Amino acid sequence: MVMYEVNLEVDRAIEQEYEAWLHHHIEEMLGFEGFQNAELLKDEDSTGGVIRWIVHYRVMDRSTLQRYFEGPAERMRLDGIRRFGDRFTASRRILESEQSWLAT
Repeated sequence: MVMYEVNLEVDRAIEQEYEAWLHHHIEEMLGFEGFQNAELLKDEDSTGGVIRWIVHYRVMDRSTLQRYFEGPAERMRLDGIRRFGDRFTASRRILESEQSWLAT
């Protein structure tokens, strides 16, 4: 299992419009092969003129994520840029699980 993490900083003035678009965007992402679930987190330390959200996508494996990057990734990224221009930033990282625990 791989976690694909997207960190967003969004201009507070477009918060509601961006969040509505983001919900649709996440649903579309979950339609791609190997994307198994997603979680939207809000950084409570958001200050000033920006809102910070983090999206965690759980993806089947690294090769599945690579196919996404080679296929629809550019179209998905450009959709946000076309709609919101420079009123948000996104950074991404890929995390692979080494070990997990369950509470007893």
